[in-house]
Amino acid sequence: MRIGIFSDVHANLEALSSVIEALRREKVDVQYCLGDVVGYGASPNECTDIVRRVAKVTILGNHDAAVAGRMDYSYYYEAARRALDLHASLLSQDNMSWLRSLPYKHDIEGANVTLCHGSPVRLEEFDYIFAPEQARECLPYYDELSQLTMIGHSHLCKVFEFSESDVEELPARKFTLKPNRKYIVSVGSTGQPRDYDNRASFVIFDTVTRVFEFKRVEYDIESAAQKIFGAQLERNFAHRLFIGV
Repeated sequence: MRIGIFSDVHANLEALSSVIEALRREKVDVQYCLGDVVGYGASPNECTDIVRRVAKVTILGNHDAAVAGRMDYSYYYEAARRALDLHASLLSQDNMSWLRSLPYKHDIEGANVTLCHGSPVRLEEFDYIFAPEQARECLPYYDELSQLTMIGHSHLCKVFEFSESDVEELPARKFTLKPNRKYIVSVGSTGQPRDYDNRASFVIFDTVTRVFEFKRVEYDIESAAQKIFGAQLERNFAHRLFIGV
């Protein structure tokens, strides 16, 4: 089975639409979203509507949790808080109810795959994993990890390969899972990449061949940015789209 996974849409309709079309061309069997459908961008309802329709399961992200009243975000910086407040006021009742129902993690039956937004340890804290030292915090839980854990949150494409005693960071490119290793993979961001590649990110995993692929697709950044400029949102949320940071 070929599964398509995307994350961190952040209300970027143009990026999401391009990723969904790319996944259609890739002929994936099922799609999953790793969270943060809302926050930062100008199209929270439109993106939520699409994700609800196409994703078999969507994981709760920290921005989703904030908008849905499931976490305290008073410590977020002011522009991010304003965006979350705005999105909370804009979301339809159905979309808000859906965000309130999202799970913190999902295990794909028969695939030895776990999906979550941040670290699989202390799920409700949404800890980041974008460096080997952060990945090593999961080593005490090695036996509990699925062979593959896919996460979002950092907006970066990262691969961490685990033995029982150590973690090695691998290049973020196509690879085949080794039977005697476990992996935590950060899938990058659809709506707000931060690795200096402004193309929308998504990944494909074949549960039979165990091949993992990172994918990027261009989208209409100008249109997405203009919507942010026209909304009550921090202008830098638009500027950063052009440089992917």
